[in-house]
Amino acid sequence: MKSLLRLIFRILFKLRLVNLDKLQFTGPTVIIPNHISFLDGIFLYLFLPGEVVYVVNTHIARRFSFALKFCRHITVDPLNPYSLKQIVNVVKTGRPVVLFPEGRITTTGGLMKVYDGIGFIVQKTGAALFPLIFTGLERSKTSRLKGKVRTQWFPEVQMVVGDPVKLTIDESKSARFQKRVLSDKILEIMQNALYLARHQEEVNLFNQLLNSAKIHGAKKVAIRDISRQVTYRTLLTACYIMTRKFAALMKDEENTGVLLPNSSAHVITLFALFYNGKTPAILNFSAGTQNILDCAETANLKTIITSRLFIEKAGLTNLVNQLASNYQMVYLEDIKSSVSFRDKFTGFIKYITCKKASVSKGQRLILFTSGSESKPKGVVLSHSNIMTNINQASCVIDFTPGDKILNALPMFHCFGLTAGTILPLLSGVEVYLYPSPLHFKIIPELAYDYNATILFGTSTFLAGYGNYAHPYDFYSIRYVFAGAEKLREETRTLWQDKFGIRIMEGYGTTETSPVLSLNTNLFYKKGTVGKFLPGISWILEKVEGIAEGGNLLVQGPNVMEGYLLHGKGFVPMGQWYNCGDLVSIDDQGFITIKSRLKRFAKISGEMVSLNLVEELAEKCFGAASCAAVNIPHAKRGEMIILFTADRSFNKHTLQHYLSRHGHSMLLMPAELITLDKLPFLGSGKTDYVTLKNLAMKGRYENGSDSIHA
Repeated sequence: MKSLLRLIFRILFKLRLVNLDKLQFTGPTVIIPNHISFLDGIFLYLFLPGEVVYVVNTHIARRFSFALKFCRHITVDPLNPYSLKQIVNVVKTGRPVVLFPEGRITTTGGLMKVYDGIGFIVQKTGAALFPLIFTGLERSKTSRLKGKVRTQWFPEVQMVVGDPVKLTIDESKSARFQKRVLSDKILEIMQNALYLARHQEEVNLFNQLLNSAKIHGAKKVAIRDISRQVTYRTLLTACYIMTRKFAALMKDEENTGVLLPNSSAHVITLFALFYNGKTPAILNFSAGTQNILDCAETANLKTIITSRLFIEKAGLTNLVNQLASNYQMVYLEDIKSSVSFRDKFTGFIKYITCKKASVSKGQRLILFTSGSESKPKGVVLSHSNIMTNINQASCVIDFTPGDKILNALPMFHCFGLTAGTILPLLSGVEVYLYPSPLHFKIIPELAYDYNATILFGTSTFLAGYGNYAHPYDFYSIRYVFAGAEKLREETRTLWQDKFGIRIMEGYGTTETSPVLSLNTNLFYKKGTVGKFLPGISWILEKVEGIAEGGNLLVQGPNVMEGYLLHGKGFVPMGQWYNCGDLVSIDDQGFITIKSRLKRFAKISGEMVSLNLVEELAEKCFGAASCAAVNIPHAKRGEMIILFTADRSFNKHTLQHYLSRHGHSMLLMPAELITLDKLPFLGSGKTDYVTLKNLAMKGRYENGSDSIHA
């Protein structure tokens, strides 16, 4: 009977069993599956090898008493501490025990909290833990996600067994502390196993979009922008039509420039290029004419895709005139007007036949750094890099198709591209693409009108939204994620006090696709950037003159393929990526960013953090508008210049504040310069390059080692 049921389940659910041979039991063992549907237990019963003992909640045992007659089980009352001792006794006998660490079926689609009971069992038995991950059953009719995901009777199912893990126990700590720490470690083991179960080596993002449409439904709205809404069906059909038009225009070129704002047209352009095997080079239209010309030259572009309407509204006519002298300019309006019935028919046929793109190692996209070091560098990211980072983030955050993401971060910024655009499209989450993050009055009203549940931003942008918003504008928001720059305490407090929303600060770089770490509801610590995402390895290098922390180096499948350097071409990535950030990591794994290594001044042989100078100035004057840079000094090596847009700043008050609070006078800026406003990059970060140039210019104009406002 059992063999027949196995065959039926394999056929109905197109079941894939991965690494079941790892289940070799040689001592106390606990198998820890994720819990996503009422069918989980049946799959475990049918396909786990050998005789195992199932831990069953008393409430569940009463409902399914007949089915439980066919397997060994322990009935436990979660409110009775003596039940745990019963499990401990069984584990000690050497019989493998199956226990759901979450204690309930997920209602989010992701992992939920892990109870301390599993930590107690490991603490008392030293059992080996085998993570076992189900995927697919969260979309079954027996899940608890009805109304959040598109369910079906027989989704494709995968059962993946992870490597066994034995946790070490710190006997010097209290039993209560040990239980909590062990339970947290078990949750991290589950998150890592979930990431590995979902990981794919070689992907094409177009095919991932095709799969997302299949799972979530062709009629589901994928994108909204200021002019229209686009379903998955419309999106894919438009992509197929554009692939034909682009193929005719760009035959013998690998990289294609894209100069467009956040919009559905931008998304269609990117995915059409992905289908054709082209590499989009997304240009930062806010970077200035020379920077864009340098980027186009670095990427060896021949063609740039843009829009006449966008060029006109953004005031980029002079830029385009310069580009047109060296590059083929393709306007989306011209392509739209040239679409024939044959193009539409061919696109429709490809759509209904779900025509897939070819998958190869050469499928990439290019983003550009801000150009703080002479010419801008192109960061080459593979489709696999991007998809890996999406999977990593999805293992720690519960995105569901019931969410609505509002993304105003530009797509030339990796945060806006991966997290704000591609992640929702491939996760069945509707996204509203807004063309500018600088509309501080409009975006809060848009969030309210759109009923957005997730918002991405930088500290600067979030402060702007928070200051202009009505206290009820963000009533529907579940998550606000901050990245790209340090989250200022004033911004954190503003959102907590005015809206009752805790901002989740994360950390990453363009080179890591971009997210490396993230605070979550499950793991949160104020003042940190959370814990590393699953699948990321790290080391800290000691830095001379710095007592605490070190220079962060990382590796993982989300790390870029390499750089495109101006005049040199492609330079592949080494074994480790040097983030260039001074960080400290506590014993729980929470990361604190101390400073950029470039954001230090060396004064009289001592390392001085420019970020700390800014923080102390902000605390002194109660404002967030200042920026510190370092420039050479003949006698002391370097000097610090503090820029501000607040005329209440003065050196005497700051000097008194530092002295009164016991801070070193090395933190005192040599000069203070007041500007009408501080310069910012298109990503929302402070433009330190411009400020440093201003400081250097002022020094040379004065002809000394002092600068005056």
